[in-house]
Amino acid sequence: MLNINFVPDDYVQSSESQRTNLMCLILLAVVMTALGGLFVSIKIRQSVLRHEVARIDAKMAQEQEDLKKLSKLQAKQKEMMKTALTTTQLFEPVPRSVLLASLTNNLPAGVSLLRLYMVQKEVKQTNFPPPKNKYQAAQANKTHQRQAQQTGLARLGGSETHIDIGGIAPSDLQVAEYIERLSSSSLLRNVALVESKEHKIEQTSFRQFKLKAMLRSDIHLSEEVIDGIRTERENTSRGF
Repeated sequence: MLNINFVPDDYVQSSESQRTNLMCLILLAVVMTALGGLFVSIKIRQSVLRHEVARIDAKMAQEQEDLKKLSKLQAKQKEMMKTALTTTQLFEPVPRSVLLASLTNNLPAGVSLLRLYMVQKEVKQTNFPPPKNKYQAAQANKTHQRQAQQTGLARLGGSETHIDIGGIAPSDLQVAEYIERLSSSSLLRNVALVESKEHKIEQTSFRQFKLKAMLRSDIHLSEEVIDGIRTERENTSRGF
């Protein structure tokens, strides 16, 4: 049986063209929607990154401020340590006038002082190994006390005063006598002879000597003792 199509060809072509245009519009809408979603996603990520960068910048600024404050605190601490060290150096357990009076009072006949130099040095603390039992702890405590008594230091980690003494004497006998007197003094310890050599001035021979000693840090002089030393020095000066 023969099928006869009564629909005009123009109508058929128009319908197919409309369907094609509709499909293109749908595909275009899908693509535009995908592009829009991608754009929105990129914008959201950029916003998140901007907030993260701003947070990191704020944290870095805070860290820099903390570093500046720390630097100021360290500089202030160094200044305070320097001031404390200066104050410690200026602090004298024995007045220098009393020390000079004691050195003068102990001079044998014919001996004269030419040079006196004092300097404070920090005492290095000795690190002992930790005791393993009570017996070692007791022995370490006894050793520590014995060393403190031998050195004359009231505490470890403090400072000690070193004294250099220079003078002239008629002979080595007077130098030895002076060393013996200073060793018996309650102010000094570790008195030792550095050198003693012959020197001549206008055919007159004498001994030029140098001594070293340390000032005791555990001494406590009363006002009566200090006044007595100064009075003895004044009497000695009048005798000369």
